[in-house]
Amino acid sequence: MNNAATVKGRKAELCRVFLDVEPVQFNRGFYSVDITYIFRVTVELYKTPNCHSGGKSEVVTGFSSFNKKVILFGSEGNIKIFSSDYEQGSDDEQNYPTSNTPKAICEAVDPIFLAARLVDRDCTADNGADVPEIFADNLEGSMGCVLPTRVVLVTLGLFSIVKLERNVQMLIPAYDFCIPDKECTPSNPGDPCELFQSLHFPVDEFFPPRFSDMDSDGKPSCGCGRHDR
Repeated sequence: MNNAATVKGRKAELCRVFLDVEPVQFNRGFYSVDITYIFRVTVELYKTPNCHSGGKSEVVTGFSSFNKKVILFGSEGNIKIFSSDYEQGSDDEQNYPTSNTPKAICEAVDPIFLAARLVDRDCTADNGADVPEIFADNLEGSMGCVLPTRVVLVTLGLFSIVKLERNVQMLIPAYDFCIPDKECTPSNPGDPCELFQSLHFPVDEFFPPRFSDMDSDGKPSCGCGRHDR
């Protein structure tokens, strides 16, 4: 990497996500979620002509991280939950006490590799980087303290959903099922012809009122030109 001239991104993969939930002070029901994304990044380095490998490229793999903080509403309530596992013929095994505090969940897809570039490392800023043991087994070569003179800065695009979940009690009313004890008989509507004959003929529908018969409110008047005061 120290002798590389240019770099090209090849692949990026989301390996792990670390979550830490803490309540927000003076804002009841809200929690801050600190998120650390760990990415496995594969790039292709093109070395300078004076390097031993000439102008050939070399594929290297490393890890990159990104930190993010969000504040979400997780409601209130902090109870202790005790439970046991049933065992026939002996004492039940007691489980470790838990609580109903919210837990953070992050759903994400593998990132999109957008850009990569080589930059000189600031030697006064740090003394190298130690690869965490949790990722050291996935890399080849020495996992000791790395002291490069140049580093690769990558730009990744990531789609993720962060949410809080907690167990809640739901009260659902239950009603007894009642079987009807009487026979349902349809009602007798009577003679439909008699029902129709009892209706008044809609004269107004056939003879709409004239403009002179309408009062100031747009309603039909009696036709005498007088209005109630």
